[in-house]
Amino acid sequence: DHFVRDLPELAVRWKAEPAPEPSLLVLNEPLAAELGLDPAWLRSPDGLALLVGTQVPDDAAPAAQAYAGHQFGGFVPRLGDGRALLLGELADAAGGIRDLHLKGSGRTPFARGGDGLAAVGPMLREYVISEAMHALGIPTTRALAVVATGRAVYRDTVLPGAVLARVAASHLRVGSFQYASLIARSPDGDAGVLRRLADHAIARHHPGAAEAENPYLALLDAVVAVQAQLIARWMLVGFVHGVMNTDNMTISGETIDYGPCAFMEAFDPATVFSSIDSWGRYAYGNQPSIALWNLARFAETLVPLLADDTEQAVSVAEAALGSFAEHYHRHWERGMAAKLGVPHSEAVGPLVEELLPQLQLSQVDFTSFFRRLSRAARGDAEPARGEFVDLAAFDGWLARWRELGPDPDAMDKVNPIYIPRNHLVEEALSAASGGELGPLHGLLAAIGSPFEERPGLQRYAEPGEKEFTASFRTFCGT
Repeated sequence: DHFVRDLPELAVRWKAEPAPEPSLLVLNEPLAAELGLDPAWLRSPDGLALLVGTQVPDDAAPAAQAYAGHQFGGFVPRLGDGRALLLGELADAAGGIRDLHLKGSGRTPFARGGDGLAAVGPMLREYVISEAMHALGIPTTRALAVVATGRAVYRDTVLPGAVLARVAASHLRVGSFQYASLIARSPDGDAGVLRRLADHAIARHHPGAAEAENPYLALLDAVVAVQAQLIARWMLVGFVHGVMNTDNMTISGETIDYGPCAFMEAFDPATVFSSIDSWGRYAYGNQPSIALWNLARFAETLVPLLADDTEQAVSVAEAALGSFAEHYHRHWERGMAAKLGVPHSEAVGPLVEELLPQLQLSQVDFTSFFRRLSRAARGDAEPARGEFVDLAAFDGWLARWRELGPDPDAMDKVNPIYIPRNHLVEEALSAASGGELGPLHGLLAAIGSPFEERPGLQRYAEPGEKEFTASFRTFCGT
């Protein structure tokens, strides 16, 4: 594994704990094929042993990765994979390198008092949500499998245990750079570790930066750009990550660590699902500003590499961070133009700014609204109009939108009809924890083709009851 070999200071070689009775709950066969893995073999005892980490290839070097992080704004200098292992790297069908990583495989030196285990429900949540994000075209880590371990997990109650096998472009995080920065600045540390990490990140994710006059500034520029695009894509589908700590922001630009995540239903920028986010730090509407805050922490770690003069380094870092808003708003406005089925022009910004308060006032379901709006573009405006309390205001907006010549077919290609509705996710996870996998497979089938309306799937397109939605909370799944 290149990471373990190149950056031994950021990894501890470790082994997974035994799984008494491994049994496969769900396997992502298309992803397995992408990775050159035989699904039939993965279902075998040897394959299951790989998926829980107890039997790995001779040349593999499983390791727990070290990183730091700002968690809800407070800095924690030593976090790391407390219940996770990097098994190694795989080459995919396109020639890219992907990490194979486990969650719930047992305690590591970074466990900080935790048991290192995971329950079936949270691991299946990550499987469902990450595969939904992939189907929506949003960069994300992927779930390869969830395997029940046959071991009980003790939380508020006794739960069945599981291990998630996931795949990522890498697991390099802003927190990885924060940890390397601490090593580089410590009295007996290696100042070169930060440069080696940056070189590793450039080679792995942003190779064009290596040709730049200042490769480390180019790395910062590249990470700012991919994160701005990623957060815009989250916002366009109503995704709420829920725990945007710096250790949960990737250098690759993939979404990672699906804990208390969920999709917003009634549009409201203040939407929070996480039970521990009592102040709304990571609310839906705050995600762009939090992303920029996290990127500023990344930029701070790179200051020693950006220029010999600290003042000059800070200045160029600030300029790079200053580009975030431009990148974000460009992707957001182009994405909203596509959702509205109109060309991207100066008219789109005001149209969106007028629409969003109306959606909030009327508590309109963010996902289904745009599908109903495409019906309005075909001549049937009543399904959309029926959502609004101020009909005069919406009719005025509708007239201005129609003047731009919306294309309903184009709208239906970018506006999902099926997302992982929170009540359906809970239904599927509850059933699966009791051994019934039918609801899980039904949900996965619906969200796997989110833009294609299919007969018999109407319940997957409908929001939950308002009573459920109002009280719905998610948990980190530890």
